[in-house]
Amino acid sequence: MAEAKPKTSPKAVKFLFGGLAGMGATVFVQPLDLVKNRMQLSGQGTKSREYKTSFHALVSILRNEGVGGIYTGLSAGLLRQATYTTTRLGIYTILFEKMTGSDGRPPNFLLKALIGMTAGATGAFVGTPAEVALIRMTADGRLPADQRRGYSNVFNALARITREEGVTTLWRGCIPTMARAVVVNAAQLASYSQSKQALLDSGYLQDGILCHFCASMISGLVTTAASMPVDIVKTRIQNMRMIDGKPEYKNGLEVLLKVVRNEGFFSLWKGFTPYYARLGPHTVLTFIFLEQMNRLYKTHVLDR
Repeated sequence: MAEAKPKTSPKAVKFLFGGLAGMGATVFVQPLDLVKNRMQLSGQGTKSREYKTSFHALVSILRNEGVGGIYTGLSAGLLRQATYTTTRLGIYTILFEKMTGSDGRPPNFLLKALIGMTAGATGAFVGTPAEVALIRMTADGRLPADQRRGYSNVFNALARITREEGVTTLWRGCIPTMARAVVVNAAQLASYSQSKQALLDSGYLQDGILCHFCASMISGLVTTAASMPVDIVKTRIQNMRMIDGKPEYKNGLEVLLKVVRNEGFFSLWKGFTPYYARLGPHTVLTFIFLEQMNRLYKTHVLDR
């Protein structure tokens, strides 16, 4: 008689835990997200760079906007995680389980990447409105007072964008956002699973927080290097204004060409330090929170 498959948590719980894990991580890394966005917008077009380094950006923000200023856009960051991360991690977990063999063997690396890309693109579409609000709210403080949008929170931002610019603006930059998510999730989710598996197979680490931490840091580095050029395209398109009735950029390719021409090829990785400093810990914290919630749920609900 075939062995019964081990109990797993309901799909709704997988989605809930994914969102909560991402939201918990965002509370800790929101200041780094703010610095990353400001660095990516620094020197836009023909302007001289506002910030020399990530540290200079952080000090300038603290000096000009106060300690509260580094948490600008937190409500949008939390909503982004509640939509984007809930969807992507929920779908990834469900597909991962479906693709796991009856003998418990996990999917191969390419299949993990495909699952990650599918989950990421779906989550990105759902989370784009919160992403647009987040980019605009974190960028606001760098503008002169008379040019700031002045959104009070994410729901005020979404309502005003809909009223002032039309509902379709909530999905502005949807294509580069989904493209970034495909790259991020193929790299992040697959490299996390693969790194964790390799660390466990090495025999040096057991399945615990240290293993999750090491796998997450490796995953974060791979993801940062792969996704930054797409991320800068997304950031600039979502923050752009209309000039004489025309958008600053026609498409993502134009953003890439203008950045390379006006700011140099390596400007595509502008803000690498805060991006990794944000993505690394966010990846670490998200997966640690997720693994711990799954462990507690298994202990106190499934195994009772």
